[in-house]
Amino acid sequence: MSTENEGTAVPPAPSAPPVPVDAPAAPAPQGPYGQDARGQAAQGEGASAGAGHPGDSSSAPDPSWPPPPPPATPSYGDGGSGPSYGDGGAGYGAGGWGSSYQQPAPKPGRGRSGPVVAILAAALVAGGLGGGLGYTLAKNNDENSGSTTVSASTSGGDVKRDPGTVAGVAAKALPSTVTIEAESNSGEGGTGTGFVFDKQGHIVTNNHVVAGAVDGGKLTATFPSGKKYDAEVVGHAQGYDVAVVKLKNAPSDLKPLTLGDSDKVAVGDATIAIGAPFGLSDTVTTGIISAKNRPVASSDGSGSQASYMSALQTDASINPGNSGGPLLDAQGNVIGINSAIQSTGNGGFGTGQSGSIGLGFAIPINQAEYVAQELIKTGKPVYAKIGASVSLDDSSDGAQITDQGAGGAAPVEPGGPAAKAGLKPGDVITKLDDRVIDSGPTLIGEIWTHKPGDKVTITYERGGKQQTVDVTLGSRSGDS
Repeated sequence: MSTENEGTAVPPAPSAPPVPVDAPAAPAPQGPYGQDARGQAAQGEGASAGAGHPGDSSSAPDPSWPPPPPPATPSYGDGGSGPSYGDGGAGYGAGGWGSSYQQPAPKPGRGRSGPVVAILAAALVAGGLGGGLGYTLAKNNDENSGSTTVSASTSGGDVKRDPGTVAGVAAKALPSTVTIEAESNSGEGGTGTGFVFDKQGHIVTNNHVVAGAVDGGKLTATFPSGKKYDAEVVGHAQGYDVAVVKLKNAPSDLKPLTLGDSDKVAVGDATIAIGAPFGLSDTVTTGIISAKNRPVASSDGSGSQASYMSALQTDASINPGNSGGPLLDAQGNVIGINSAIQSTGNGGFGTGQSGSIGLGFAIPINQAEYVAQELIKTGKPVYAKIGASVSLDDSSDGAQITDQGAGGAAPVEPGGPAAKAGLKPGDVITKLDDRVIDSGPTLIGEIWTHKPGDKVTITYERGGKQQTVDVTLGSRSGDS
């Protein structure tokens, strides 16, 4: 699963204020009435941008004077990743000013009804009254040489922002995030994000962010302060899509971000994402947890093996370049690593990339922390396993153990966890503990949320009958 506004014309405001109330009576003028329309685009990391849709427009006059300024015309942003994540550019489109709209004269026999005329008259009177008051205030101001402006007691820079506010969380977390630039030996590269994991200079990010620089490529990490450091890959896990890099000549004042507990996250909890979408470093977006335990199988489109996760889903805007960045809770604790976005197709403007459509996915930090620690210790990932091959085809019935293993291997590993539990080819696994299993990728993602040695209860079907069995998970080292 992969995941990365057009306004309509707005007429200009009237060029002159209405007649003051103390002016001689005159026929009410028919000034232009403003209209507006609003559009918005759906956007996540690896999806095509959704088209904007116009909002409602109105021809009713504004009872206040002066009329409010026309809304800014939003623009499209397109870009995205392959099946699950990636980096790309963006394209933008913008609207312009429209022509003025003149109220048409009523046609004979089809005049406005009484209530409508009353409403319009009231609006015009209110406008005239406002103009008259404004004229009087300005006149008095000139005579008294006073001022009618109101100043705030404190400026924006003096406002104290509490730790629980988005601004407070961002101010604390941003100095501990980095923009990562990875370049392969062939000169190809991309931009992603990472965050400080410990005081020794380890930075946690996604595997797909740094994969190109693993074998002799160039890797740099830049802090919001502008300080840039060369870095090297300590270890990377293709299946988990987690990697750890280490800063060379790391500073002594690093402040690791506090890790939260992703198991305790609830749907509806506030989220804050930090990253470098489309290369725009140090960008902060907000949203909520919109789902938990979302099975996501993702690939970077390079033909490499897929990654699997039981993800946290968020509607915080995540785009190419956010990959590897922290997903924070309202207290500023890391609850996930932003990794993928849902795609609706190829992006526009020839980029092949797509933007956020509000469906972003993050690796739960409880899993990522375990993986990162293993990578720092040994340089290799360790995966939990049941020792059986399952079909990766889309399904809603469960994960079926295949008749043939990968590369001609046995479908059920002799002496492995599944074999010891009595599982056989053809068995369809439908639950792991209390998690419903609807496909092979879902099963893999759920298994990888556990550690080797954990005991789980597997529910499966054989010959139309449902059975359960306890399985102690085994382990596999490396990505081979």
